Amino acid sequence: MLRFFVIAFVALAAVVVGVIAALGSWAWWIGVAILVTLAVVGVFDLTQRRHSVLRNYPVLGHMRYLLESVRPELQQYFIERNVDGRPFDRDVRTIIYERAKGIHGELSFGTEHDVEDVGYEYLVHSVAPVPEADQPPRVLIGGPDCNRPYSMSLLNVSAMSFGALSANAIRALNEGAARGGFAHDTGEGGLTPYHLDGGGDLVWEVGSGYFGARTDDGRFDPDRFADKAAHDHVKMISLKLSQGAKPGIGGVLPAPKVSAEIARYRGVPAHQKCVSPPAHSAFATPRELIRFIARLRELSGGKPTGFKLCVGSRIELLAICKAMLAEGTTPDFIVVDGAEGGTAAAPLEYEDHVGLPLTDGLMTVHNALVGIGLRDRIKIGASGKVAAGNDIVKRLIQGADFTNSARAMMMAVGCIQAQRCHTNKCPVGVATQDARRARALDVADKSLRVTRYQDGTVRQALQIMASLGATGPAELGPHMLRKKVTPTTQRSYAELYEWLSPGQLLAEPPSTWAADFAAATPDSFRATGTA
Repeated sequence: MLRFFVIAFVALAAVVVGVIAALGSWAWWIGVAILVTLAVVGVFDLTQRRHSVLRNYPVLGHMRYLLESVRPELQQYFIERNVDGRPFDRDVRTIIYERAKGIHGELSFGTEHDVEDVGYEYLVHSVAPVPEADQPPRVLIGGPDCNRPYSMSLLNVSAMSFGALSANAIRALNEGAARGGFAHDTGEGGLTPYHLDGGGDLVWEVGSGYFGARTDDGRFDPDRFADKAAHDHVKMISLKLSQGAKPGIGGVLPAPKVSAEIARYRGVPAHQKCVSPPAHSAFATPRELIRFIARLRELSGGKPTGFKLCVGSRIELLAICKAMLAEGTTPDFIVVDGAEGGTAAAPLEYEDHVGLPLTDGLMTVHNALVGIGLRDRIKIGASGKVAAGNDIVKRLIQGADFTNSARAMMMAVGCIQAQRCHTNKCPVGVATQDARRARALDVADKSLRVTRYQDGTVRQALQIMASLGATGPAELGPHMLRKKVTPTTQRSYAELYEWLSPGQLLAEPPSTWAADFAAATPDSFRATGTA
């Protein structure tokens, strides 16, 4: 309401100064002109729908666009002083914002990255590129125990809950997904009308709090789950074991963001901090986990069901793999979340020091599934700072079948990376439950931006594949991605990393895996012989 009051006050001041001008010196008319101009600009800002910043901060918000006009100089200043913190670098931000707005994303004067630095990675192009595919390929998810497989896009909306994001942000993401034909992960905050009304395909994420499918004491409620999982828009079920931003602890929604509406959808008390437990109560061993996934698939009517995790212990992952073999059933997919990912607020120590980065986690999961002979039954998704076409291609080379993006999708829907998500004071209405701030986000405009961003990024990935000489994901290989390991030496991923052969862990585990594989047991997440 303050912004409306300010504009009304400026208009009233213009009238008062106009009366004074009529009675006094002509110089007062200069003030009248200024005040009238400010009032007109303010009214326009409040009613326009393209810019969320101006809808929440009329007149004053134009300062952002003034600064944006000298963006290269300012961004270099910020980069040099590490003012930017954790967000994407300039090139990536430019790609996301301009692609979402339908602007060509070419940049002048080459890369900002120092290609001479050790650790620099690059994709190996071919002097004989092939024609780009006309249509983006899809990934069919659903193993032998699934009777309702789903055709997945190469890039989808990663898990972000209603609660963490505003209702308008959720609606814009979902309508964008519906228009573009890609999937929208609900996050662990439950299934809400804002996810369902837009018509987009949904991956319903179930976390340890079982929000939207829980009993009064916080345990899993199979009847509530089955009722909601039957919805036609729910295409897949994802069980969240851990997430990249804070693996090993549960999700947290601060009390100011737990509105009565949020509380109703989650089944928790309103205006109190909402914390999901660090561990699930529905299972305690790898066997029980695999049985629970099979149960979720059955309750959902046979829809693809899997789990998401940020990889920590390789022994625990191998224990889950052994449980799949012991139980004779598998998840339909596994989403690997990198430690560098995560849009949620989290302790800095967890963000920076807990969990495997996406490259290591992804390749660990891929090799483990290959090694036990189940890779052909289980699709792998990758999430963690996936933003551009090269990110998609890189993750496919490392073992993924599809990718998910959270941070870039937030930026496509209007996020300016103010990093005020946990305060409920998001300046553009993306990460807030304050209805006055959320109204600034125009769903029709931002959903179109989401669609444009996703489509442009996938098509850029296809163009990169063609430049590598690959007509599609099936023709990509680890020799196409190389890393600078010394100032004078580069190695391909085929040379740098170990790639297991199908069934190798069962036949004769290599020395690098043998101890972990022997220590893993399907009856405990702890290693054999530990307390």
